[in-house]
Amino acid sequence: MGILKSISESFNEGGPMMWVILVASIAIVAITVERTVYLFKASVDKDKLLALLKSQIMSGNVQGAIKVCSGNPTPMTRIVQAGLMKFNKSDTEVQAAMDEAALRELPRINARTPYLGMLANFAVLAGLLGTISGMITSFTSVAGKGAQEKATELARGIGEALHCTRFGIGVSLLGLLAFSLLMGKTTRINDDINEVTVQVVNLVTTHRAQMQPSGI
Repeated sequence: MGILKSISESFNEGGPMMWVILVASIAIVAITVERTVYLFKASVDKDKLLALLKSQIMSGNVQGAIKVCSGNPTPMTRIVQAGLMKFNKSDTEVQAAMDEAALRELPRINARTPYLGMLANFAVLAGLLGTISGMITSFTSVAGKGAQEKATELARGIGEALHCTRFGIGVSLLGLLAFSLLMGKTTRINDDINEVTVQVVNLVTTHRAQMQPSGI
């Protein structure tokens, strides 16, 4: 309770820009949670997936490979499945099918995470604006007042400025940390998709003769 009370007091003393920074912090938390859940669900063990696909394709069972993908729907498996559906066509058509599916899936993987970097910068700038506002308020409010009143007003204005700065920097650090972690996860997923799709195309090319007609 003591910590919450201290935060509440600091927030109330920080001036109106604290509300702007609070909105940015809520947006950062919301995006972070949504992206974390999505990327966790989008992740797949690429080595295990490749081993399953390789065993099916090398045995000529393309339908089995398709079922492996459809049984574990993720961006990666949907892209691979799109290519496998065209296994009896040319290599160019297999790759084109995967590229088309990637155009649908990759934007979903990369969505919204860049906003975290923007919101982190916004929080710092909002804190800086609150700092400037607090300093202006403190100096303009002391005109024509006595020494004691001047000291009180200056302390209030400077306190507002420092609280706003601290809150803005704290929210910015949260946003930058979330941005870095999520971008790292996004990059790994994209790299895994590129690796798996290339290997699947090579497997299809090498073992097309053993594959049975899919009838689709």
